[in-house]
Amino acid sequence: MQVLIQRVREARVDVAGQTVGQIAQGLLVLVCAEPGDTVQVADKMLDKILKLRIFSDASGRMNLSVQDVQGGLLLVSQFTLAADLSSGNRPSFTAAAEPALARSLYEHMVAQARLKHASVATGEFAADMQVALVNDGPVTIPLRMPAA
Repeated sequence: MQVLIQRVREARVDVAGQTVGQIAQGLLVLVCAEPGDTVQVADKMLDKILKLRIFSDASGRMNLSVQDVQGGLLLVSQFTLAADLSSGNRPSFTAAAEPALARSLYEHMVAQARLKHASVATGEFAADMQVALVNDGPVTIPLRMPAA
């Protein structure tokens, strides 16, 4: 599983002109499941995201987590993170999980996030989404967790 974590001042996801998910300060996390991923991998990834200390403390040091600052968490499924450009100019997405597995793991991560964190919003799985954000910093961190 891999994610792209962005610290944001605000972020929003629209589908067909309607806002389906929105947060103020917090984290926008693009989520990509890969073949072999399990709920255990998704749980470990979520725990890392929630504890990641990338918000500034009173001294201006990155020392606080999204939970510490009571920020929002916007989870958006994005299989294109698994793009392979090693051959030619057209990306291959064979490294992404099959849609059924990807949906299951994404929905599991969202459900667990809602149990562990107060403010969780989402995109819509497999939809054509427009994502708007105001990057804060900018702080953008790619994170990959192998399946086994």
